Amino acid sequence: MAIIVDKVQKRKDIALSCKELFIKNGIKDLTVSEVAKVAGVGKGTIYEYFKNKEEIVFEIVNILLQEHNIQKKLRIDSKEKTKEKIIEFFGVFYREEDVELRKLYKEFISINLANPQREMIEFQSTCSATYFKWFEEIIQTGINKGELVLASKNLARGLFVMGEGLFVASSTTTTIDNIKRELDTFYDTLFELIEVKK
Repeated sequence: MAIIVDKVQKRKDIALSCKELFIKNGIKDLTVSEVAKVAGVGKGTIYEYFKNKEEIVFEIVNILLQEHNIQKKLRIDSKEKTKEKIIEFFGVFYREEDVELRKLYKEFISINLANPQREMIEFQSTCSATYFKWFEEIIQTGINKGELVLASKNLARGLFVMGEGLFVASSTTTTIDNIKRELDTFYDTLFELIEVKK
């Protein structure tokens, strides 16, 4: 009797078995042979499930983001004030438990910038749209609760992009040495302007 292989699960298993390798070494100097060895499969099996090693990083990021979003939602929902929710929303950029996700996300961004592929661009676009909608809902809830001034919703896109921009700047320059401190200062200043005074 033939063994039935769940190809979706097998793809995830191969990708996740290589996670530490990509985190430790990055993608640049890795070969498909090294990836296959760590995954415990033949090189041909890697190519059966992935076009290249970049696609493996894409799969790992996809899996980790799904897991991360579940925890992120729980943390955000546990906060009472809108400011606390926004701080939690951007916590991925500096929280210690998200260090692996940040490293892999940087690899994903570098792949996407150096060699854009339609599937990766669509994935990034979908993620960005989903996160922005989530962020807009946090802002709107703050307005509805009377915590934020109505004009706050006009700042949502800028705030969202600013958070991502600070992450990229802190990863690619020496101008931001402590992203948490930078974000905290920004939130404190911002909330002086948009918080409803009681």
